[in-house]
Amino acid sequence: MTTTEHPHDHDGPPDPTLYRSPADAVAAPGEGLAYVVGFDPAGTRPDALFTVGTDPDSPAYGRVIAHAEVPGAGNELHHFGWNACSSALAHTGHHHPARRYLIVPGLRSSRLHVFDTHPDPDRPRLVKTVEPDELAAKAGYSRPHTLHCGPDGVFLSCLGGANGADGPGGVALLDHDSFEVLRGWESERGPQHLAYDVWWHLAQNIAVTSEWGTPSMIEDGIVPDLLLERRYGHCLHFWELDTGRHLQQVDLGDNHQMVLELRPAHDPEATWGFTNTVVDVEDLSASVWLWHRDGDDFHVTKVITLPAEPAPAETLPPALKPFGAVPPLITDIDLSVDDQWLYVSAWGTGDLLQYDVSDPHQPRQTAVVRLGGITSRRPHPAAPDEPLTGGAQMVEISRDGRRVYLTNSLYAAWDDQFYPTGIDPWMIKLDADTTHGGLVVDTRFYPHGPDFDGLRVHQTRLQGGDASSDSYCYRR
Repeated sequence: MTTTEHPHDHDGPPDPTLYRSPADAVAAPGEGLAYVVGFDPAGTRPDALFTVGTDPDSPAYGRVIAHAEVPGAGNELHHFGWNACSSALAHTGHHHPARRYLIVPGLRSSRLHVFDTHPDPDRPRLVKTVEPDELAAKAGYSRPHTLHCGPDGVFLSCLGGANGADGPGGVALLDHDSFEVLRGWESERGPQHLAYDVWWHLAQNIAVTSEWGTPSMIEDGIVPDLLLERRYGHCLHFWELDTGRHLQQVDLGDNHQMVLELRPAHDPEATWGFTNTVVDVEDLSASVWLWHRDGDDFHVTKVITLPAEPAPAETLPPALKPFGAVPPLITDIDLSVDDQWLYVSAWGTGDLLQYDVSDPHQPRQTAVVRLGGITSRRPHPAAPDEPLTGGAQMVEISRDGRRVYLTNSLYAAWDDQFYPTGIDPWMIKLDADTTHGGLVVDTRFYPHGPDFDGLRVHQTRLQGGDASSDSYCYRR
């Protein structure tokens, strides 16, 4: 572990961005900034954390304001998160929480980078790094992927075991304040071996984890033999949150490969949530599933299916030519804070789809916008003569649900397989109709290409919190 400055507790008044309930979060002032990670796919230049203006009344709107590099090369910054979120209001041992620090893992390097957004939110400063040896020695994991502020510490899902190539993957706990690695979270792992995401139903003391693959299964791209042999993840796991004890495994069917994002209901009294699968090996479709509790057990039901689109072989990348079709490849989903709207990114076709999920068992499609895509390369309205590369991928929603942010890169090795001519980075904002449904691309907001210094961009976090980084302790 190295550090340039020791992070410390917030010692001022309570942080107003820690919200008691989802309704409080929706009603709070909107974001003025977005933070976006960028990485060099060649692994030869430093990756960076970018700050983008999101206040429409500011001259910095839609512009990259600043960027802060991380040391070394080959980190592949991917997912990242806040040290504290609204769930901290019910944590023990975290006495003065503040949404201040961004913890940014390197998915390939297994190094953690801690940025301080105070005193200047426009220009976060790198104040600490945690080396991969510490993560391996204290928690037994590598390849950190997704993190959430939670009970007992910051929960950090990791794809690999300590050796960095194989599993089991799992969850490491970090100290809320020093960000030192404490331990592995699981006490009884049961059948779980593959890892991807982790989240929870706080009020019910239930954690949920999903599955992708071990580092050796993903780091050189998707492996066709493993896919056809149905060896990528296809299960959800339910756990006792406070003990790390495995309770239940639910198999979605081994044809449904790669169970990725977890989006539990924000209502703390609810016991349902959405997850997605990337591809069905039988027909190249992709799907969204609802988990829901019935008594002591959880059940999972497919509620959305997106079919593959036929396409001439000559328009397809080599990996898809034998199939003569573009798989939708659902690679991200996001649920609005009021639990009313679900967004689905189909990275293969380039579609961002909006669904009314007032009844989560019966989603109703209300809008679709195509941006990029493997064969369509649909342009941004602000530059209609410039076909977009990549496709709708990482999606983030403002707390009030009215703004949706998109970026276009999945993972370097997988980018190269599905978009072999390259991906030029872009970030797009859409305005959402939260009354009747609908999406419109904001023509004023389009940082892209050289704005990101040539780095590909992945996940976005919003100042004051967003739909995928907060869980709440109280319904009212």
